[in-house]
Amino acid sequence: MSQRELYESKTEELIQPILDRMGFELVDVEYVKEGQEFYLRAYIDKPGGITIDDCVAVSREMNELLDEKDYISGTYTFEVSSPGLGRPLKKEKDYVRSMGKELEIRTYKAIDKQKEFYGILTAYDQDTVTIVTEDEETLVFNKSDIALIRLAFDF
Repeated sequence: MSQRELYESKTEELIQPILDRMGFELVDVEYVKEGQEFYLRAYIDKPGGITIDDCVAVSREMNELLDEKDYISGTYTFEVSSPGLGRPLKKEKDYVRSMGKELEIRTYKAIDKQKEFYGILTAYDQDTVTIVTEDEETLVFNKSDIALIRLAFDF
């Protein structure tokens, strides 16, 4: 397990009881370097959406635990956020939540001279994702061929 994976795993373990008590769902945790700075981010959600007050409440409690446990070497900024509209599907629960909804899929290589696809998520497994397009065409993608997969949104 890499240092990044260890930090993310430990953070998930510590934040989950806080979120369970507050009735929130943990969408993802990431430890990333942006420029010269490191960030530890927790993405949370609930039915109806997360508010700034929700993020602040979780952040306050979690910051106390992070200070107490002190398992991350060096300096970093801890942030709590909603997952956002453009968040990619990463985990099993992301796919479960997205069943029956329209997805945007971008592939690394063109398939039939196309790299961008839209359709309703009808099935997925460990290796593949299946959508049905507007034209009722069923498309199956290998996850290894997908550069980006997320909910489609119209403005």
